[in-house]
Amino acid sequence: MIKIIFFAALREQLGCGDYQLSATEASTVAEVKAKLVALNPQWQSTFENQSLLSAVNHDMVSGEHKVKAGDEVAFFPPVTGG
Repeated sequence: MIKIIFFAALREQLGCGDYQLSATEASTVAEVKAKLVALNPQWQSTFENQSLLSAVNHDMVSGEHKVKAGDEVAFFPPVTGG
């Protein structure tokens, strides 16, 4: 299984804090996003947002990053600081 976590305002926007996918359903972060949209079409605009950040096992990654069983994939909106 791949554990998916949604942080900050994203959690509220989706109405969900986490999700589980079978490792056979996606092999990259981009495929995880696509699978989430296929399962929840109302999430499309959220996952098409180019500024959405993603991490795998606490490391920031791009959409091409490979995922495997046991990975934790996190999505969160961009943050600003000052």
